[in-house]
Amino acid sequence: MKYLIWLLGVIVSIVFVAYILVFTSIGNSMVKPILESKIRVQTQLDTRVEKFQLNTDNFEIVLELNKNNTITAKGTYSLFSQSFDLTYNVRLEELNTLETLTQTQLKGSFHTHGKVVGDMNLINIDGESDIAKSDTKYHVILTQFNPSSIIAKVDAADLSDLLYMLNQKEYAKAKINLDINFKNITPHQLDGNIVLATIDGALNSKVMKNDFNITIPKTAFAMNLDARLKGDDVSYTYLLNSNLAKLKSKGLIIPDPLKLKLNYSVNVKELAVLKPLTGADVRGALRLEGKVQGSKEKLDITGTTDIASSDSSFAVVLKNFTPKSVVAKVRGLKLEDALYMVKQPHFADALFDMDVAISNAAMPALAGTVKTKVYKGLVDSKYITKAYEFNSTMPKTTFSAVTLTTLNKNIVDTKLNFISTLANLDVNKARFNIKDASLKSDYKVKVHNLDKLYFVTNRHLKGSIVANGELSKTKDLDFTAHSNVAGGKLDAKLHNDDFHADLNSLQTLKILDMLMYPKIFKAELDADLDYNLEKSKGKFTGFLKHGTFTKNQVLDAAKKYAQTDLYIEKFDGDINADIEKENIMASLDLHSNKSSIKTKNTKINTLKKQINSTIDINANGNPLRVKLKGNIDSPKVIIDANKLIQREAIKLLKKQNTKGLEKEAQKLLKSFF
Repeated sequence: MKYLIWLLGVIVSIVFVAYILVFTSIGNSMVKPILESKIRVQTQLDTRVEKFQLNTDNFEIVLELNKNNTITAKGTYSLFSQSFDLTYNVRLEELNTLETLTQTQLKGSFHTHGKVVGDMNLINIDGESDIAKSDTKYHVILTQFNPSSIIAKVDAADLSDLLYMLNQKEYAKAKINLDINFKNITPHQLDGNIVLATIDGALNSKVMKNDFNITIPKTAFAMNLDARLKGDDVSYTYLLNSNLAKLKSKGLIIPDPLKLKLNYSVNVKELAVLKPLTGADVRGALRLEGKVQGSKEKLDITGTTDIASSDSSFAVVLKNFTPKSVVAKVRGLKLEDALYMVKQPHFADALFDMDVAISNAAMPALAGTVKTKVYKGLVDSKYITKAYEFNSTMPKTTFSAVTLTTLNKNIVDTKLNFISTLANLDVNKARFNIKDASLKSDYKVKVHNLDKLYFVTNRHLKGSIVANGELSKTKDLDFTAHSNVAGGKLDAKLHNDDFHADLNSLQTLKILDMLMYPKIFKAELDADLDYNLEKSKGKFTGFLKHGTFTKNQVLDAAKKYAQTDLYIEKFDGDINADIEKENIMASLDLHSNKSSIKTKNTKINTLKKQINSTIDINANGNPLRVKLKGNIDSPKVIIDANKLIQREAIKLLKKQNTKGLEKEAQKLLKSFF
């Protein structure tokens, strides 16, 4: 019996001590610092428990998270029935100081207050809030501490204030009304609806301009969402209407497992306003509508659009939200509209068709074809001339193109046929390796009329040219070119910035004819050209053979005064030049059995079109020196003849004055050089 009394005494003592620790002011004062310390650790704030009062049937707690941010709760409770009736008041005046608690940067203030009544099995919460300057009321039911029902009504929430609270700029203004009525929010047993309405909306043009460089007109908008949730089904209608864009969608969504069946339509007058959402720097109008149907395992997306004034459609199949197949058709897309949309200059007008049939869009098993057609193309010659600062206007140029691209795993093969009034380009196979980003392609190009390239070359040219070769780009860039030109052959190759060309058996008369120069010298030219594109520096080394001069006044004079007929002589010799940007330093050394023609360190500036040259002619032992200086097209000519020519000239002076002879001689030399 005494042990029973002793045990009862121990229990009474424990209960008495527990009562003192928990339900008395002495106990409250002992628990308060412990509670405060625990809350500080959890919130990482300088939190203070301003008031902690716990009795057997009531309590009151005032918690100061930090300065100007307090939470108050007080009420009654029953330990035996485990029921309670309490009120709460949350006043957060400085949200920006609570980042460690909210885990995000907030601004402004937030207030809410209400009442909590219930027990451990069923709790009813009724409250009010002024979030975003709204008039908000809510009723929440918790069943065993899990939300089972929510009814909330938000009237006239201010979008600007909400953006400010979320630390976002005032991109728009609007009033938001929200009605939430859920009788049951238990997973798989949902029963309720959500009605969201945004009224009196207006975009902030100034902020859009400053943040995204988007200029938009005054824009008003309204938005409505009506969603009905029943079991696992969510049926909804959505509308966003403004003077810039209209978005509509209606359908059924089953979240788990995901199933979709919906229609959508997008009508955007100005795509630039969507940049904050899409991140795409595009502009212009877009109309898009279609359907989405399927599940996560297989989702079908179809649509039609008038992008860039086209008639286009597409069908995409997603598997686990990854594209599996793509079929698309584009008809009559306007190139000028597409360039405008992607903010590119107006290079040209053209129409564009495309057929896409990709049976497998997943890497590395990519498979399919893409066909494109460009027609009715017209280059904007005025823009091209101005943009590239050509000295003369680019001629009217029309063009068309057809491509066929085959996708096979990591390999993309493209065939191209490009036709224009300037040049044609044919590519039989351009192979791009997606895995290593390498490219290898053949090509054949034909320039119909070289003189149409005057706007680029600044030199009138005659005839046409055809070239073919290969292009490859891996770690290095390699390019080859082969052409039958001027009766000979050109073979060239480029390795990164180093260019080398071999010229074999080119006919000088045909070269001079192509350059539209007087055809005064007939010979074969073999030469090498080495040039570095980055340094704009190179060297030309050539050899002329079997050269003969055609009829000209200078050689007629040499024949008369030096009694030497240079027409019947055949010349061989070297021609060399050092090239550095627009400056050329050239030399020429021609020899026949009896005569020679030499020039050394001839200076030519192709940009300023200037020449400075001294040419020495030895006609069978009779020298003649000619100096050329000034504009390449009409240089100043200075003559220095030998004594034999001087003696012959004295005879002529008896009939004509010296000044007249000099002018006549200069005229003759000009006609030759």
